[in-house]
Amino acid sequence: VQLVESGGGLVQSGGSLRLSCEGSGFSSKYYAMGWFRQASGTEREFVAHITTNGGSTYYADFVKGRFTISRVNAKNTMYLQMNSLKPEDTAVYYCAARNDLAASALPSDYAYWGQGTQVTVSS
Repeated sequence: VQLVESGGGLVQSGGSLRLSCEGSGFSSKYYAMGWFRQASGTEREFVAHITTNGGSTYYADFVKGRFTISRVNAKNTMYLQMNSLKPEDTAVYYCAARNDLAASALPSDYAYWGQGTQVTVSS
């Protein structure tokens, strides 16, 4: 199982970015997936997760109404659309997968991780 994130970069406050997480070596339709982030000097924190068929999503309070998680299993790809970005959203963003129908907000519940993509929001 391999996960590769892309789409990070530098954006001004109020701007948008779309992150992608492309999987290989497995069929994503059997894996719940999630996005996490880690700012410098802090622990990794939950951002959003999505069930295997995309029918259910869940968000951390601090991104509700601004971020949207989605997936296209035919492409083995998950996305995170990030709008109205704030400087406090600056972090390395990671995607994760677990071989389970149900998603989770706990990093320890995920067996597979990408390498991360840097998102920097300037004020």
